[in-house]
Amino acid sequence: MSDTVPQTGTEPQARTASDEREPEPEHDPAAPAPLGVPRTPTGHAEADAHLERLADADRLATDGHLEVYEDVHRGLRDALTALDARPGPAGPDGRPTVTPG
Repeated sequence: MSDTVPQTGTEPQARTASDEREPEPEHDPAAPAPLGVPRTPTGHAEADAHLERLADADRLATDGHLEVYEDVHRGLRDALTALDARPGPAGPDGRPTVTPG
């Protein structure tokens, strides 16, 4: 009789550095990530400031994008509305009246 253990046909493999690495974290599609959408300046400072606000969406999870988009839309709409409001002749109080475009 022998005190040795019979071999099963497979030899134990040596551990490598790749075996000791931590597992990579799972990809979270809702995690903040840059959208990579270019924002081309318009040349109108107020509009450009609102468009730059879109970059805030890059740091937010997708459920926070709506607030940024609504804020930008509101700002751009107000800027366009202000362009349409042309001052008219002075009213009784000395201030110009606004006439629709």
